[in-house]
Amino acid sequence: MQRLKGIGVSPGVVCGRAVLLIHRAQVLRYQIPATRVDLEVSRLDDSRQRCREQLVDIQARMSQRRPELGSLFDAQLLMLEDPMLLPRAADIVRQQRVNAEWAVQQVFHEFSAVFDEVADPYLRERKGDVADLVGRLRMNLRKGVATPRDLLRELDESSVLIADELTPSIAAQVDWTKVRGFATDAGSRTYHTAILARSLDVPAVVGLHNASERVQAGQLVVIDGTSSELILDPTPEELARAASHADDHRPAAMIDGERRRPASTSDGVPIRLDANIEFPDDLAAARYAGAEGIGLYRSEFLVTAGVEDIGDEDRQYEIYRGMLEGMAPGVVTVRTFDVDEEQLTSRLLAHRLAGGWERDDSRASRQGLRGLRLSLTRPDLFRVQLRALLRAARHGQLRILFPFVSSVEQVREARLMIADASADLARRGEHVPRVPVGVMIEIPAAAYTADLLAREVDFFTIGTNDLIQYCLAVDRADERVSRLYQPLHPAILRLILMVRRAATRQRIPVSLCGEMASDPALLTLLVGLGLTEFSMTPGAIPAAKHILAELRSEELRALARRVLRLATVDDIERELLAALSRLTLIKGVTS
Repeated sequence: MQRLKGIGVSPGVVCGRAVLLIHRAQVLRYQIPATRVDLEVSRLDDSRQRCREQLVDIQARMSQRRPELGSLFDAQLLMLEDPMLLPRAADIVRQQRVNAEWAVQQVFHEFSAVFDEVADPYLRERKGDVADLVGRLRMNLRKGVATPRDLLRELDESSVLIADELTPSIAAQVDWTKVRGFATDAGSRTYHTAILARSLDVPAVVGLHNASERVQAGQLVVIDGTSSELILDPTPEELARAASHADDHRPAAMIDGERRRPASTSDGVPIRLDANIEFPDDLAAARYAGAEGIGLYRSEFLVTAGVEDIGDEDRQYEIYRGMLEGMAPGVVTVRTFDVDEEQLTSRLLAHRLAGGWERDDSRASRQGLRGLRLSLTRPDLFRVQLRALLRAARHGQLRILFPFVSSVEQVREARLMIADASADLARRGEHVPRVPVGVMIEIPAAAYTADLLAREVDFFTIGTNDLIQYCLAVDRADERVSRLYQPLHPAILRLILMVRRAATRQRIPVSLCGEMASDPALLTLLVGLGLTEFSMTPGAIPAAKHILAELRSEELRALARRVLRLATVDDIERELLAALSRLTLIKGVTS
């Protein structure tokens, strides 16, 4: 038996089999059951095949323009067949029972070590080819990826989570009805995970430094949040003590019993919590979590998943109709295709080869052409989607959301296309109900002209993921600057407040979606800033309801006023987490 001492942030004692989640190096590592090993290996093979097709296509296009550049991709094509790359990754999946992304990353580290020891400068530079290829493999692995939420559905209800760091975006994917407690390497008493643990009412110990390295997947452990310990290979006496505390907490019952209750603060201010979903199958998870509606349905899965003909209006109509009927009487907000040129042109190429839509190769290299901008350059394809949406609107409460908007002119042009699509349907004899139209506020230009855009639309949705990235000039995928991706940056908080005020003055609803909404700590600050509608991943909804129910709106408004006077991210985070820790601890003592 080993005892690891940490910081107990939520009391209680539980025992269970360890499930590991490792998030180092921007790649999530998680254990997979034996039944999933063959599936993960198959994902590696599928990713290799997609990489080969993409590289051959790129090489052919480059050779047409500048023949001498086509040979640059020969090295990557050869690496795809190297037994030390993907076959080695498959071995890691089989031997360690880990996800394919982590296995690929481990192989990259092995390759990097070899190249670092090579004396020849030219050969050392080939490490860049490996990094580029690994990045492409990981991109292709995202298609059809199993999330932690998917994997945890297969576990029994006696599991505990051991992680190096439990970020809000990962925590929101966990099914907390099956995970009894958690322990992390990182964290402090006022860290985000502490707020999360108390809002979930699950035992938790943080600040363990290297627990994720010392605990093996499936190992029996005890998490003692009361005495701040993680116990490995507990004795029968320790197991009996944990069993005697089994009734002291009831996270599954608590979450299941409260999921149907509408969200509100403790003083009765109603808060609307909708769900973000990407696939039709996610609808059941949204309803189960207690979502009032769908605040963001990412219709671009039709493009990126490659499973449908995006030019098939009837097929799109059936998908949207199923969404509306499945969520009735709740509102479903469908975002029109939010893809970039590379995603769309590669999709259209497949249909061109099959005798379908034409591809415009001359436009494939332009940057910044995505979302509504791209849809407006493809009017025929855009009208197909708009007609399908308008037809489906008869079957429920639909809202249409335009992404990546930067000007009033774009909104007006898109509205004219909606009018054209409505006229097309009218000529067919089909009735078209009025459908509210909104825009995503995710570009600084849109935020700064929110007062003008508010006059043109029926609602706003603030997309914080892109808003933060573009406002702070940070690419989250670039590890060199990813630390500068700061949701609590004063500029971000002021932009959100500006957009909320513009919507309020025009008397249109405004919601916020993105990872900020899924973080219980940030959610409370956003409520303090005056927002009352949010859309988040379904798994985050129960915890959001629970923590909001503990806090008064006047407390949150006072917190927001204090935060807006602070000048640095560190000061803001300290104030926010200290205040919430104090408030939730007070509630825990008095309840």
